[in-house]
Amino acid sequence: MSRFDSDELIATAHALADAARAATLARFRTAALGVENKAGAGFDPVTLADREAEVAMRAVLAERRPDDAILGEELAGVAGSSGLTWVLDPVDGTRSFMCGTPTWGVLIAVADESGPFFGLIDQPYIGERFLGGLGLAELQARTGRHPLQTRAPRPLAEASLFTTFPEIGSPEEARAFAALAGQVRLTRYGLDCYAYALVALGQIDLVVEAGLQAYDVQAPIAVIEAAGGIVTDWRGGSAHQGGRVIAAANSAVHAEALEILSRTPV
Repeated sequence: MSRFDSDELIATAHALADAARAATLARFRTAALGVENKAGAGFDPVTLADREAEVAMRAVLAERRPDDAILGEELAGVAGSSGLTWVLDPVDGTRSFMCGTPTWGVLIAVADESGPFFGLIDQPYIGERFLGGLGLAELQARTGRHPLQTRAPRPLAEASLFTTFPEIGSPEEARAFAALAGQVRLTRYGLDCYAYALVALGQIDLVVEAGLQAYDVQAPIAVIEAAGGIVTDWRGGSAHQGGRVIAAANSAVHAEALEILSRTPV
């Protein structure tokens, strides 16, 4: 990474987040959401804010980083020649966005061939921006700047566990999650990417999910790892491409949770 200008990459990430803030807040809690269902069966919503925010971020990259590749949720990928890829989720938590709850976020990561090395989780409505990587592990909020540090080890029986949907993944994955949930003190649902931010902030111990895409998880990986946590798949391997993901505050609670989740058939 020494061949890249870290300060410029961080400044670009902020510019992307600022552009996405403007685009998403223009639609949030208004009647002009423009909701469509992307799923052939079931419900996988996308709003005008999702698309407008990604267009705005891509315009920033076209001006500032035209040689970088782009992987985004709503638009086709863009090839690059620099060796860097910007991984963008313009609204992570579209269902939350539709319902007016301030737990959705904008996810921005920059990755090389080894995975994400800088990430940003932004919650525009409450004005919280979580940064991780390139020497940073910081929350920038209206109350000032605060260091990010994950929780110290505690027994699994005292841990808090989050996931977005109670009906997590496949039946086998749901059973594995239920087995883990039966061993922790507290299980909560529905925070989307904000739950990962809370791991980095030292507020909770575990986030476990399945069926994720790379753009869902690369920014949280960078932020949590910079704060001292660990993010892997359910076998302890790389989670950069999504799928089954466990984000843990420390290696001890990660090992306890992984012992349960790793029994799930592939």
